[in-house]
Order: sequence, then C-alpha cells, then structure tokens
Amino acid sequence: MRHRKAGVKLNRTSSHRHAMFRNMVTSLFKHERIRTTEAKAKELRRWADHLITLAKRGDLHARRQVLAIMQEKEVVHKLFEQAAEKFGAVSGGYTRVVKLGRRPGDAAPVSLVELVVTKETKKKKTRKKKGKAAGAKKTTAATQKQSADKKIGKAKKAEATSAKAAEGDLKEDVKGKTGQPEPKKPDADAQEDAVETKQKSTSGKKAAKDETEGSA
Repeated sequence: MRHRKAGVKLNRTSSHRHAMFRNMVTSLFKHERIRTTEAKAKELRRWADHLITLAKRGDLHARRQVLAIMQEKEVVHKLFEQAAEKFGAVSGGYTRVVKLGRRPGDAAPVSLVELVVTKETKKKKTRKKKGKAAGAKKTTAATQKQSADKKIGKAKKAEATSAKAAEGDLKEDVKGKTGQPEPKKPDADAQEDAVETKQKSTSGKKAAKDETEGSA
C-alpha cells in the first residue's frame, strides 16, 4: 500500500525528479505559464501552491525556504513582492491546468499550467467598464445639452406668443371701455398731405389779404 507516499515517480530517480520540478516551478513563476505533460502539470501544482503559501507569509524564514527550491533570486524576490497583491484575497487554487490535446509523435497528453491572478483580471474589467461608462457619460451629456437647448427655444417661443396675446387682450379691453375703436396712427403720407393743404390755405389767405389792401 502507498500510504503516506504523496507524489508521482514519473519513471525517474528522486534526484532527477526533484531537479526537474525545481526547474519547472522556476520557469512557471518566471513566465507565469508553461506547457508540459498532464502528469507533470498535476504534480507541479503542488509545488507552486506550496511556494505561493510561503511567499504570502513573507517572513525571512519563508524566503530562505523558497530560495532553497527555486534557482533564481530575481524570480523569488518578484514572487514575494507580488504574492500579497495577486493571491492575498484567496486561500488556494493559485494555478490552473488546461488540457491542450495530445503531442505529435508519442501522443502524450499535453496541458498548460498557468497562474490564476484574480485581482489583475478584475482591474482590467473595471478599466473596460470605466471606458464604456465615460463614453456613455459623454453621449448623455451631449444629449442633455441638446434637449436643454430645445427646451430653452420652446420657452422663448411660448413667451413671445404669450406677449402677443397679452397685447391683443389689452387692445380689446380699451375698445370695450371707450366704445370706440382705438385711433389709428396717421401714416407718413397722410401727414405730408395735411402739411401741404395747410400751407396752401395759408398762402391763399395771404393773397386775399394783399388784394384787399391793394384795392383799398
């Protein structure tokens, strides 16, 4: 029975298997996704989850434990800097295995192992939503401005019509009070004719006076 014997042998010695998974987990955190066979991918998840748990702890002892497994110091420092931000909200399920089919040649099942980053995907979605919301806000602001301009124009027209109606009502009230139509304003031509007739009448009177004086 295989009690208390976790992991797979993969037809390799323990030293070969240990070195292989050290390389693979370093490449996984360096590139955030790698392609390998399905059996290796399932075993690699155990290694990656353990290292992320240590990085979330973040103390010096955890950093030394991770440095004993991973082979590049820069990748270790990157993991410890970003672990709380990328994986702080969840307590497991840090990796994902996607089956890609079979490999040509030996028909071995191939899978893709990648890190599951929840916070970055949320940020990307909110950015897209913000961009759409900004465009919608711009369009709504333009439509609101147009509707406001239309309302102002309608209000001005209504005020003009109401003023005309009020003037007509005042004229009718004046007619009703006096019993006579409102006197019309004389035109310019009529005024000129009246002035000419006045001048003619005055000149005629002067001529008649002159004749009477000459006869006398």
